[in-house]
Amino acid sequence: MKKILISGLKTNSANYVNAVMGVWAEPVLRYCPDPALAAECDGLILCGGEDIDPAYYGQGMEGTQEMDLDRDRAEFAVLKAFLDAEKPVLGICRGLQLLNVALGGTLIQDLGPEGNLFHRRGGDNADRVHPVRSKPGSIFDLLYGPVFAVNSSHHQALGTLAPALEPVLWSESGIVEGAVLPGKPVVAVQFHPERMSFANRRADTVDGAAIFRYFLSLIP
Repeated sequence: MKKILISGLKTNSANYVNAVMGVWAEPVLRYCPDPALAAECDGLILCGGEDIDPAYYGQGMEGTQEMDLDRDRAEFAVLKAFLDAEKPVLGICRGLQLLNVALGGTLIQDLGPEGNLFHRRGGDNADRVHPVRSKPGSIFDLLYGPVFAVNSSHHQALGTLAPALEPVLWSESGIVEGAVLPGKPVVAVQFHPERMSFANRRADTVDGAAIFRYFLSLIP
């Protein structure tokens, strides 16, 4: 059974654990994981969570909210370890943002009232649902087709894209919702497939389980 390191929150990461178990892999859940785990695990999932310290991409505080500096330090290090080992990485929400920053990109620190209307979790604690457009021939086009619905719970987004990343998925307003690292087993999304799959499967979005199955297929 493949072992998947889940770099998660201090508190509840149960949806990520359940998704990994749903694709018959062994979850290894850690908060601030040691980079040495890259030698023991077959893949890495970078979960959603707090905003990244904007100092990592050369900006001051311009809309960033809650941060976890210990998690920032740990996840940049563990991501580097998995990239160096050329082991599969799946970034989810904050995970996509961290991947972009780690490779030299920046973030939009707050989407503002108009952007948050469509992308931020509402006061009723429910995800926003909106359509996204996939690049023809990309993995998301192959999995779901050219246009499909996903959930959303974020107030930040990718700004300047890291040179190494290839965008393959966009929201209705042009926000990058998915990217890959060409030639490497790395894929990341801005939405939350763990809340769209298995016990959390919902009728108003596509099935997020396909993303976890694809991620697992990247492991030799």
